[in-house]
Amino acid sequence: MGRAQLLLLLSACLCSAGDCLFVTDYFTRTPRKLNAFRSFASVELFHFNVPDDTVVAVWNLITFKEQGGTFGDSCPDRNVTVYFRSGAPPVINPLNTRFPRDTIIPGSFAVTLTWTLPNRTTGVFNVTSPLPGDWFLAAHLPKDEGKISVKGLHEECQYLFQPQLIVQRLIGISVLYPGYFIDQMIPVHNRSVLYKVFIPSYISLVKVQLVDCGTRNKSGESCPVLLKIRARAPPVHNSSSVDCRENTPCELELPLLSWEQWYYILVERYLSTADVYFRIGVQVKDCSKPSVTKGSSAMNMPQSFGSAMGFSLSETLPAASLPSLSRNGSDRGPLLTAEDSITYLAPTADTNKCWPIRPTLRNELDTFSVHFYIFFGPNISIPPDRAAVFAINLMPVLDSGGVLNMELKLNVSSAKGENMTVFGCLNHGMPLALRDNSSVKCESEAISGFLLSVNTSTNITKLRIPYPQTGTWYLSLRSLCSTERGFEACTNITAEVYLRSYLTPCINDCGTYGQCKLLRTNNYLYAACECKAGWDGWGCTDNTEAYSYGFQLLSTLLLCLSNLMFVPPVAIAIRSHYLLEASVYIFTMFFSTFYHACDQPGIVVFCIMEYDVLQFCDFLGSLMSVWVTVIAMARLKSIIKQVLYLLGAMSLSMALQLDRHGLWNLLGPSLFALGIMAIAWTVRTIRRRRCYPPTWKRWVFFLFPGTMIATSAVALYAFVETEENYFYIHSIWHMLIAGSVGFLLPPRAKPDAKVTPLKRRRGCGYQLCVNEHEEMGLVDPAIITINSICTS
Repeated sequence: MGRAQLLLLLSACLCSAGDCLFVTDYFTRTPRKLNAFRSFASVELFHFNVPDDTVVAVWNLITFKEQGGTFGDSCPDRNVTVYFRSGAPPVINPLNTRFPRDTIIPGSFAVTLTWTLPNRTTGVFNVTSPLPGDWFLAAHLPKDEGKISVKGLHEECQYLFQPQLIVQRLIGISVLYPGYFIDQMIPVHNRSVLYKVFIPSYISLVKVQLVDCGTRNKSGESCPVLLKIRARAPPVHNSSSVDCRENTPCELELPLLSWEQWYYILVERYLSTADVYFRIGVQVKDCSKPSVTKGSSAMNMPQSFGSAMGFSLSETLPAASLPSLSRNGSDRGPLLTAEDSITYLAPTADTNKCWPIRPTLRNELDTFSVHFYIFFGPNISIPPDRAAVFAINLMPVLDSGGVLNMELKLNVSSAKGENMTVFGCLNHGMPLALRDNSSVKCESEAISGFLLSVNTSTNITKLRIPYPQTGTWYLSLRSLCSTERGFEACTNITAEVYLRSYLTPCINDCGTYGQCKLLRTNNYLYAACECKAGWDGWGCTDNTEAYSYGFQLLSTLLLCLSNLMFVPPVAIAIRSHYLLEASVYIFTMFFSTFYHACDQPGIVVFCIMEYDVLQFCDFLGSLMSVWVTVIAMARLKSIIKQVLYLLGAMSLSMALQLDRHGLWNLLGPSLFALGIMAIAWTVRTIRRRRCYPPTWKRWVFFLFPGTMIATSAVALYAFVETEENYFYIHSIWHMLIAGSVGFLLPPRAKPDAKVTPLKRRRGCGYQLCVNEHEEMGLVDPAIITINSICTS
């Protein structure tokens, strides 16, 4: 169904006569380049905010190819996977890796986009009655073979993704107030009518009632409507519902509720040819009155309820226009038919009181580093007859990009020999405590939750929730003893447990073989692990394809010791009196060795200085080795050669600061040096009128092998090297480059032929004779003898 038809259908279903107005909003994001999936750090994350009262949200997913600034028609088709989740970023696992122990995996749903045009594809994802607030989209390409490509060697295919959001929200939804009954009507030309009611804290039950329901003709037929209710968003097909044709009076109860939320009530008529009249009201049960003794020492904490409702909910409702019992029907048009169309019934008290909730103190240490301290904790006491409930508040947007951690430890001595188990239910939105003789579970049809348990044999448990939803989380702890009839309340045994709750960026800081990275998309921060050494998983704990210690040691030694191939070129350079060249080769050998010792992904790592310094010196040494070798082959005058060496060092340093991985950083200096060498060789060839170098042995045994070795090294580096074969292909690159230098370095320059000094022309001259004794200070230095020398 197209977007326009879907919007029109929802407009017809949810709009009652004259009481609704639909507003359409548009949101878009800037296109971003997608990456092949390796970890969540390589995923592109998009953040949207869905307004309240939204009845439909449509995501338009646009993907297109680019290559060299133009359309990438020749780029291969690669599927794009997009994940959706409300409240927090999606926790995805496309490679089916293992998660760390005690980790909860929140659900999300995904869409795979296939290509319909050579360079563009579009997908549509519809969500009817989406939950309001934060929505996150994560997109990525399939995992590739990990080829290491030289930047600038060829035009890279880029896959760009741009999501757009179109929402239609309803304005003017009728608000119901707990305890008030009002007369309503569904005209014959409308299908349904929508209401909403706000449920504050400490409400244990909500009951929606339809009374005096019937049609205009009063034929006595049953109430022809379907009643639905849902939290936070308008009801959908699987929401809690009741068929009023089969239930008289028509009532819909929700025993477990999300607090501080709007609940939407949909009254949907069946096909009929008459108007439907009814009275609708919402009744609630207030459980804010504690049944325990005030100041109970077992709770080890003053009891706290926040803002209790008291007898009437009017204290917690907005002051703006509570329904007045004196308002008449003319104020509300056709919806009210009499002055007594609004009646009020006070809320009833719940005999099963809500347990007191103990707040926690939030202590922010750093980004995604938050500790939640319990007053008079962390050791807490759990009374045998009730649950201990704690509230943990996660800030909107700020806390959803980390990991919520819970640790629970039982003091075994407090069990006093009983077979006692402490169960904990962690729920979002409202607490869910275990009752006596109940099944041990922490979820219901409307509320999901997570179970923790400790006993005398296993007294420690942990729970981790990556990317938790923001809002209030409630942890309910209850001690039960195992009997033949199941779990029952313990008798006069107060359990003592140690509770620790905190927020971290990553799970266990990504372990030994991972790095926790803090990422940002627009103004939203989140953290993710980037694994190394073959380890995978959300916390880098999946060692299915991990490198062994022996393999890591072998790869490190191979990459480091392969640089020893520079020893023969150094010896040849020193023997040929190329001292500047030999110093450059020594510099390259030293820093390449220690750079690769520091660049290893595993635990076999040794860094003598900062990684960035080692990388710069390694790249500079490699490029300078090529530069000085080719310039030396040109056989220029000493002063010119030294000037070129200095200019090359400064120019290469500048180029490496601009881009260390660019293709022209290697090709540019090499081609320029080859040009200088070609000019020098051409000049010599012209002057000597024979080919230079003059001997065929130099060409066959030195220049040709050296050129072939260097060409093979460049081909391996540019076309063969991947992440999997990096350690041995790059080692071969080291050896080939060093070997080519040994072949290409020219031999020692022959000294100029000795020229017999011209015989001095004989003539007259003077010789200054200084007495030996005068030099030694034994005579008067004023006496100087000048002898005239005349030779014929």
